[in-house]
Amino acid sequence: MALYDLPLEDLRMYAPDVACPDDFDAFWADTLAQTRAAAWEARVEPVDNGLALVDTSDVTFAGYAGDPIRAWWHVPAGRRPRAVVVEFIGYSGGRGLAHDVAAWPLAECAHLVVDTRGQGWSHWRSGDTADPHGSGSAAPGMMTQGIEDPETYYYRRVYSDAVRAVDTARELAPGLPLFVTGGSQGGGISIAAAALAEGVAGAMPDVPFLCHFARATTITDARPYREIGEYLAGHRGRVERVYRTLSYFDGVNLARRATMPALFSVALMDVICPPSTVFAAYNAWGGEDRRIEVYPFNDHEGGGAFQRRAQLDWLAERMR
Repeated sequence: MALYDLPLEDLRMYAPDVACPDDFDAFWADTLAQTRAAAWEARVEPVDNGLALVDTSDVTFAGYAGDPIRAWWHVPAGRRPRAVVVEFIGYSGGRGLAHDVAAWPLAECAHLVVDTRGQGWSHWRSGDTADPHGSGSAAPGMMTQGIEDPETYYYRRVYSDAVRAVDTARELAPGLPLFVTGGSQGGGISIAAAALAEGVAGAMPDVPFLCHFARATTITDARPYREIGEYLAGHRGRVERVYRTLSYFDGVNLARRATMPALFSVALMDVICPPSTVFAAYNAWGGEDRRIEVYPFNDHEGGGAFQRRAQLDWLAERMR
C-alpha cells in the first residue's frame, strides 16, 4: 500500500472539529452509574496454564447490565507485580487461551486480558463472552448493531465493559499503578477506558480504531469501517442520525477527556485505521505528556515487536 492520507507534517497538526453532543458527559455518567449499579463480585479461579513463570486465573466480572465478561489475569509467578496492564483486543478477537501470555507478566506487571462481548470468532484469538442484547437492522459484523440510537449502540456496552474491567483490575491489585492498552479496536477501547474510568495512570493505544468516524468511513473502503458505509448505502437518509450516535463513541471526543500520559502508535500506510484518524485522537488528547511512534512504511500491523519494546520502555519509566 502506498501513502494515501495527509503528509506527515500535516498529520502532526491535524485537529478536526469533531461534533460532540451537548449531553456527552451526562450520557456517559448515566450509563456508567447504571452499569455499576448492576455489578456483582468478580469470580477469580486459578487455572493451569502450563507455564512456569506466569500464574493465571480465569476472571469473570460484571459488565454492562451485569452481563458476565470473561478475562485472563496473568501475574509473575512468585513475585509481586509492580503495575497492572489492562488489555483490550482487536476486532473479531477474544482473550485467547490461558497460555497465550504477552510480555507484561515477564516485565513484572499483572495483566488483565479482556474479552470483547460478542466477538472472538477470529482464528487468531478466540473468545468466551456472549452479547445477550439484540439489535435492529444491521450490516454483518458489530459496527452497526443498534447504530441509530446511542442508548442501543453496541459500543455503549463495550465501553462500559472496559470501565468495569479497570474497576475489576484495581480490586485485584489495589494500590498499583494501572495502565490500559490495546491494538486497533483494542486501542480505541483503551482510549475510552482512559477517558471514562477512574484510576488510570497511563494509556498505550496502538494503531487505534474507532476514531474520527466521519473521516474514516469516507477515506477507506476497508472493513470494519466499511460496515457503516454498507449500512448507510441500504438505509438512505439516515446519515445524520447514524453520525450523531457515533459522536458519543468517537475516540476524538473521548481523547479530549483523558489527561494521563499516553503513548500512541500510527502506521502511515494503514488502510484499516487511516493515519489522519489516529492523529485526530492523538492531537485531541487532554494530557500534555503524550508521544506517538510513527511507522512510515507499515500497514495495520504497525510497529509490531518494535512498538512492544517502545511500550515496555515507556512503562518502565513510569514504574520507577
